[in-house]
Amino acid sequence: MNTRTLRTAGLAASAIIVAGLLAGGPAGADIRPKDSAVVAAVTATTRSTPWTLVRRIRLNFPTYHPQGFARVGNRLFLSSVEILEAPVRYPEPVGGYDRSPGKGRGHVFVLDLNGNLQRDIVLGEGDIYHPGGIDVDARSLLVPVAEYRPNSRSIVYRIDLQSLAVRPVFRVNDHVGGVVVDPASHRIDGVSWGSRTLYSWSATGRELSRRANPSHFIDYQDCAYSGRRTMLCTGITEYANATGARFELGGIAVVDLRSGLPRHEVPFQQYSAAGHVATRNPVHVETEGRTLRVWAAPDDGEEVNGTEILVYETSVPSGS
Repeated sequence: MNTRTLRTAGLAASAIIVAGLLAGGPAGADIRPKDSAVVAAVTATTRSTPWTLVRRIRLNFPTYHPQGFARVGNRLFLSSVEILEAPVRYPEPVGGYDRSPGKGRGHVFVLDLNGNLQRDIVLGEGDIYHPGGIDVDARSLLVPVAEYRPNSRSIVYRIDLQSLAVRPVFRVNDHVGGVVVDPASHRIDGVSWGSRTLYSWSATGRELSRRANPSHFIDYQDCAYSGRRTMLCTGITEYANATGARFELGGIAVVDLRSGLPRHEVPFQQYSAAGHVATRNPVHVETEGRTLRVWAAPDDGEEVNGTEILVYETSVPSGS
């Protein structure tokens, strides 16, 4: 990988995670602009926008099933779930659940920009072991960890960006699949299993609102706060064609957190070595001058090439 400093002015988008911070700055410094350059750049993209794969970074450690990305200076945070026993669907719901809890272990991997593992932080308790999409504020990384089934339970954790100390912040009686945090108000927004419900909480976890997601284009997997009460989300939905063959549709969305309505939605149909669409899970989006850059890690550790970080770029039209 080219290790030159990346002068970012934007926010990460999944879960890559998805928080744009200037490379090389203090680990906890909140230097995001009020008006996100990355949102303006993403809003200028269309389904005809050409993307070029400029880097491919192999991760040479057990990565399991990656979920969310965030970048802070010269570090990448990658959440992932290690599945020890897969959940099994019940013939009929049991106790309000459609499947067994399974067994597993939640991880947040701390990487350098070459993909080298610096720290493995283990999260969760009991049946709560599935990390989701992640986001950062000035001092902390926020990580939701849930049961690996819908309509279940979650814990939202904070990881200090300096010490990497972990503390639980609040619990939710639902599967929280991703969170974003407003660095000014400390308000936290989140999405449920498949992002079908949009939540807002206070900094201490008091529920402020919940609403049905009005968009059915993709299921948001990884999101980040993008200024002025918006979040930038990436994700995937599987569809079937006339023969029944299934395909993955990936996409990026700019979502208004006040209404839940998308301000801009665009497909992202770039594919990994294992054939997954790039926005399947962890994504981070940033800008550098007129370049819009997407970091993605769609493949699981046991797939054909293992987990690779795929870095895509496109040029932002002048005037965007």
